[in-house]
Amino acid sequence: VGSTVTRTLEYYAATGQSEGMCDLFIYPGFKFQMVDALLTNFHLPASTLMMLVSAFAGHETIMAAYRKAIELKFRFFSYGDAMLIEP
Repeated sequence: VGSTVTRTLEYYAATGQSEGMCDLFIYPGFKFQMVDALLTNFHLPASTLMMLVSAFAGHETIMAAYRKAIELKFRFFSYGDAMLIEP
């Protein structure tokens, strides 16, 4: 799933609420309960989305993927390439 669906599913897992506003902030140390794979693009550095993917796969793993993506000239951000992250 993508980053928005990840937040939605994990919010539901934590609260049981399926309506209303989701105020879940996912950052390193977060314990995922529902999501077991993440399909997302390469996000801006120091963004909350970078924190989410780092929480999912580990900061060093994500940084290694970003270094490889730069080496291979991947495109970043909203209209760029995507990555599938599996633990």
